[in-house]
Amino acid sequence: MGDATKGKSRRSLASAISLQQLRLAVVACDCGSFRRAADVLSVKHTVLSRSIGQLEHLIGTSLFERSSGGIKPTLAGRTVLRIARLILEQIDTLAEAAHAGGRGGPGHFTVGFCTSISTGHLRATLKEFKRQFPHIELATVERSRIRLMTALRNGTVDLVLSPGRLFSKETKALPLWSERILISLPEDHAFAGREVIHWTDLREQTILLSQYDPGRELEDLLMAKLLLPEDRPKIEHHDVSRGIIKSLVSMGLGLSLVMESDIGASFAGLVYRELQDGLGSSRLDFYAHWRHDSDNPILHRFLDLLAERYPSPPPPPLGE
Repeated sequence: MGDATKGKSRRSLASAISLQQLRLAVVACDCGSFRRAADVLSVKHTVLSRSIGQLEHLIGTSLFERSSGGIKPTLAGRTVLRIARLILEQIDTLAEAAHAGGRGGPGHFTVGFCTSISTGHLRATLKEFKRQFPHIELATVERSRIRLMTALRNGTVDLVLSPGRLFSKETKALPLWSERILISLPEDHAFAGREVIHWTDLREQTILLSQYDPGRELEDLLMAKLLLPEDRPKIEHHDVSRGIIKSLVSMGLGLSLVMESDIGASFAGLVYRELQDGLGSSRLDFYAHWRHDSDNPILHRFLDLLAERYPSPPPPPLGE
């Protein structure tokens, strides 16, 4: 088959796949069951099953392993579903951009983040900004890091607050606060009686991590703390939110790494302990990101508040 014929075939396939098919497949994966997904989406089970079957036929591979206990994605299915999520995120971003175009206005400011606001610096900053500027319409958006940076570039959000520096030629960054890394564990776990847990204590444990942000930073930190593969715990990645990870931990299915801001909302059967190495607490740094050509006058007010609350340390003297 020639390149032109292959290209035409790929275009035909792309036009035949619908966003609805992708959305149904993603929800089915999240629910672990066609029937539960159908209930969540308020569609007939047969409609959902047929739609996913048609998608599998179009791409030429099975997305799920089916059993009496539910479904789980195949190896090929995990790849397809990951791409499907990115496509759906981009479509949602497109819709948000259109909505923002009709909203906007000089008194509107949108902050994007990919962390918890149950407690901590982000929560306190948002409350203080609203106290100082009660007439400004302050909107918040929680999305994945990739989606937040896309929204920042297209103007859907004015400022992104995230753990870790996000590099882009179009944006500037301001270092802010840092948060301790904690371990969450069932209240009846052997470690629950300790005040402090060391990274090396995790060797024989199972660590549950969300595939959503900031799971990647937490895993990278774990790998940096435990350099030798034989010293590392078993890591399980789950395509669920941080809240669902907490549920799995409380059920005794493993432990998890969390940031300090995650502990504001109490969770039955769950306790938190500080993780330390030989130097003490382990922390992740947070940054503010914004477009260097932003024309929203409120941005400068928010940046002034951040600079006041979290002043950057002065540079060291020359020669040091």
